[in-house]
Amino acid sequence: MQDPNEDTEWNDILRKKGILPPKEVPKDDEEEEELARQQQSVVKTYENMTLEELEENEDEFEEEDEAAIEMYRQKRLAEWKTTQKKNVFGEMMEISGQDYINEVNKAGDGIWVVLHLYKQGIPLCALINQHLSALARKFPQTKFLKSVSSTCIANYPDRNLPTVFVYCDTNMKAQFIGPLVFGGMNLTLEELEWRLSESGAVKTDLEENPHKPIYNQMMSSIRCSVPMRNHRDDSDED
Repeated sequence: MQDPNEDTEWNDILRKKGILPPKEVPKDDEEEEELARQQQSVVKTYENMTLEELEENEDEFEEEDEAAIEMYRQKRLAEWKTTQKKNVFGEMMEISGQDYINEVNKAGDGIWVVLHLYKQGIPLCALINQHLSALARKFPQTKFLKSVSSTCIANYPDRNLPTVFVYCDTNMKAQFIGPLVFGGMNLTLEELEWRLSESGAVKTDLEENPHKPIYNQMMSSIRCSVPMRNHRDDSDED
């Protein structure tokens, strides 16, 4: 009787038709094949790995795969740099009402947008535009925009100027409306940076709020203006 495990062309045909069972594989060969499959699986997946995943699995790759893996690492790095460049702004841009949807609502996933509504001839608006231009250079990952209020929102009242809106993923995260909110012409660059950092629009390196509470300033001013009475004065009055 012919051995069903014999490696013949006829037996291969019978195995394909299901007449004979699959050829038995020695245990050692099975282990080798399983190891080969695992290695092949790892090698195949590096094409879809991120930079972090490539680094995590670096020890599992074979020496012959190192050149290919390095190529894919450089490819992923180039893709990451391209993405970063797309998200770098670095200057404040002027927009109109027609630009609003594309520049704000469609800014991109995770992109923070700071929009300043202003009008010419208002000193505080000019000051805030100056501060925001500096912050746009300091925080290039945040999108800084400005727009003349009447061209962006019809009939927007001048008493609400300056107005700063903060958006992310089409949602408004913060709004600063009117001169009192900004503290008038005494507003400093650092104070505005801190305000925006509290909304999440920028990641400041300031360690504390540079704006002292108005109450503390008032009390300090009062203490300095009221003369201190000494013990001798009290005795004379008695």
